[in-house]
Amino acid sequence: MKCRSCTSALDDPVLDLGFAPPSNAYLPTARLGEPEIHLPLRARFCTVCTLFQLEDHSDPQLLFTPDYAYRSGTSRSWLAHVAEFADAAVAGLGLDARSRVVEIGCNDGHLLGLFAARGIPGLGVEPATEAARIARAAGTEVVEEFFSARLAVEIAARRGLADLVVANNVFAHVPDINGFAAGLGTLMKPHGVATLEFPHVLNLLHHAQFDTIYHEHYSYLSLRSARHVLERAGLEVFDVERLTTHGGSLRIHAQHHDAGRPVSPRVHRLLRAEAEAGLAERETYTRLQRRAERIKDDLLHFLLEARRRGARVAAYGAAAKGTTLLNFAGVRPDLLPVVFDAAPSKQGKHLPGSHIPVRPHTSLVAGDWDYLLVLPWNLADEVIAQLEASAVAGTAFVVAVPELTVLTTPGRREPRPAISGTTEWPIRRVGARHRPDPSAM
Repeated sequence: MKCRSCTSALDDPVLDLGFAPPSNAYLPTARLGEPEIHLPLRARFCTVCTLFQLEDHSDPQLLFTPDYAYRSGTSRSWLAHVAEFADAAVAGLGLDARSRVVEIGCNDGHLLGLFAARGIPGLGVEPATEAARIARAAGTEVVEEFFSARLAVEIAARRGLADLVVANNVFAHVPDINGFAAGLGTLMKPHGVATLEFPHVLNLLHHAQFDTIYHEHYSYLSLRSARHVLERAGLEVFDVERLTTHGGSLRIHAQHHDAGRPVSPRVHRLLRAEAEAGLAERETYTRLQRRAERIKDDLLHFLLEARRRGARVAAYGAAAKGTTLLNFAGVRPDLLPVVFDAAPSKQGKHLPGSHIPVRPHTSLVAGDWDYLLVLPWNLADEVIAQLEASAVAGTAFVVAVPELTVLTTPGRREPRPAISGTTEWPIRRVGARHRPDPSAM
């Protein structure tokens, strides 16, 4: 395999999570008896351009199917995040009715709807049929295709250039990352801006977020590796923001090289911080394997002890990261009989690989469960705040990453001691987890 960014030859994998199904390929009951696709889930590191990336095994058409289940509008914190972004973009770039916004991977069209409410026209690019349908129903114009350099030429010719091109959590999802970057430049006006958000590999490594590795994520980016890609496409990163979304993300701002905006000192500071954290060194990535195996072992220990002692454990949040975690650990319905979720697109189906059934979050009944394992650990605060107190009375919350931890909320009694007779799992209050480590940034 050659690096998908710079085409250099790659060394052996630094992380091997075995074989796993596509993480968003939720199964209806009628298909549980059918063969299920499992693909190798292995990652390699390029010592030349420092891109951490999956091996090539999956076709985007297989992963981002017409009924792709992810919906950006499910999370309240994400909706607040994009609202803040829209406000900042309008003010910072002076967008108005004469401007144009293109969002790549627009999903259900929520962000473009915020611009439309201000009279700013927009266009979405979304390959998933059902998500595109929802966006159109909300009034968003959508091109239902995978974004590429070719499609960018067509959009520019037919609909004109954009003042702002947005790609939130899309850059990491494309196998042809160079073609994607070239397409960004094609769509941008001479003084246009592209903003890209993606999980920061620094946080992935610092917090052992191995469960964010799945087939839909082809690349795991640092500022340095992303800048390499964009520079080859004639684009310059002139600013970067550190975000708390998805366990710690970056938002980078790019322009054409001759656009003239000064490069923010934040870019240089973060590049230095990445170098000091060892993001250019292969050994930094090889350590992730041991940490992933320890997290797996601790989760299995917890679930096996729960079953042995008669404690009742369910999961909350049928997130893609949960698919990676549960399949790597070999968890099945005998240890985790159900996962509750707020997304109608997932309810009534089963998690890929593990075949754990997904039920509506409204079916949670007080007294049924001793523990809820929150699979989207990055949303643990939000999940706990949103659940009706009456529905989870007497239930303790648990997360597995970066270590198995029992959570409690201010004002509630501390959860009962750990179910294991030999291990006292940490107990932490909600709001005290997964904040970026300033020393690592």
